[in-house]
Amino acid sequence: MTRIVLAAAAVALAVTAVAAQSDPIAARKALMKSNGDQAKVGAAMAKGEAPFDLTKAQAIFATFADAAGKAPALFPEGSQTGGKTEALPAIWENKADFDARLVKFGADSKAAQSAVKDLDTFKATWGGLLKNNCGGCHEKYRQKKS
Repeated sequence: MTRIVLAAAAVALAVTAVAAQSDPIAARKALMKSNGDQAKVGAAMAKGEAPFDLTKAQAIFATFADAAGKAPALFPEGSQTGGKTEALPAIWENKADFDARLVKFGADSKAAQSAVKDLDTFKATWGGLLKNNCGGCHEKYRQKKS
């Protein structure tokens, strides 16, 4: 089961990598959608709306770590506008901070993948991972939805 989940995530991200060369905005939107989809699965487990599944939890963290590694290349100079991007100009104004946040997200996701063994460790890890990574980056570098 783990292999199937990880293989599906790898295929989705490989398609994203190919698309990134021709349309980085579409590629990063696909990458973020994949992260969002995985976050919904994790949130449901953390809230008790879905049963905890260690295989799914590991796949979530693996997807996050992989996405964090690929994301910097999806924000090249010249992709600030178009494609209904929600990326703020602050990304390109402070690219070093943005890229460092992605490195931290990747490292934190890999650490979570190693640390989570059951529902209790998942819950203890989950909220902080999202708040300290996704939330902070979206607050600073993503347009707020109206």
